[in-house]
Amino acid sequence: MRWKGRRQSSHVEDRRSRSRGPRMGRGKVALGGMGTIVILVIMLIMGENPLSLLQGIDSSSSYIQDAEYVPTAEEEELADFVKTVLADTEDVWTKLFREQNSQYQFPTLVLFTGGVQSGCGAASSATGPFYCGADEKVYIDLSFCNELRDRYKAPGDFAVAYVIAHEVGHHIQHLMGISGRVHQMRRQLSQKEYNKLSVKLELQADFLAGVWAHHANKMKNILEDGDIQEALGAANAIGDDRLQKQARGYVVPDSFTHGTSEQRMRWFKLGFTSGDLSKGDTFKTDNL
Repeated sequence: MRWKGRRQSSHVEDRRSRSRGPRMGRGKVALGGMGTIVILVIMLIMGENPLSLLQGIDSSSSYIQDAEYVPTAEEEELADFVKTVLADTEDVWTKLFREQNSQYQFPTLVLFTGGVQSGCGAASSATGPFYCGADEKVYIDLSFCNELRDRYKAPGDFAVAYVIAHEVGHHIQHLMGISGRVHQMRRQLSQKEYNKLSVKLELQADFLAGVWAHHANKMKNILEDGDIQEALGAANAIGDDRLQKQARGYVVPDSFTHGTSEQRMRWFKLGFTSGDLSKGDTFKTDNL
């Protein structure tokens, strides 16, 4: 991806100087490291949304300041990269919202290390990048970029750009009231039926990431050879079927919450090839 020398977003909170895990109140158990990863895998297997882990950690958690923390040169370059990608999302969505006679409200991106307190509760880096509608912020531990490359075998800077654009896609859904309507239905539906809505929500965010890539390239010529394949590789790596197969050797489709690898790739590609927001209503079709 061509990104160096371009504008970086100022809508960024850098919390990387904080500790690598939460300090919990009395009676609470601190989760982190492999313990959190194991819990997340179990949640995926049981069909639970991993973001619900945010609600399971004491919301009063605090983080100890780490005066010795000094980011590496590699991490600083990653930080510059994600700030540039965020700026690109701002430019694209400002333009697209303006074309719809609306004003785009920028999300804030929070950089953290190990653990973080969000408007949705406390989270470990093991949760992965996530969007919180309560405070309209995208959260990312930059170590995930290396995890995407090493653990999920999805290398390349545009794989990371896809992940950020996906989370910004959730912000778009929040602004449009889509995610709010889905979350309101949680108590009205069985877990199986709610999972289906969750899949539609996630696939639409993949589509919106593709729409962003389409327009960002038209506006700024950001794409290099292989970039779209890097994004598709990331989408393939984090499909529900692939993750469940890796975790236990078989899959349970009724427990999917994000969509299969094939679905995630297909919806991102549709957004990228069309750039047309009208083609991304995943809620109007059962043939995802």
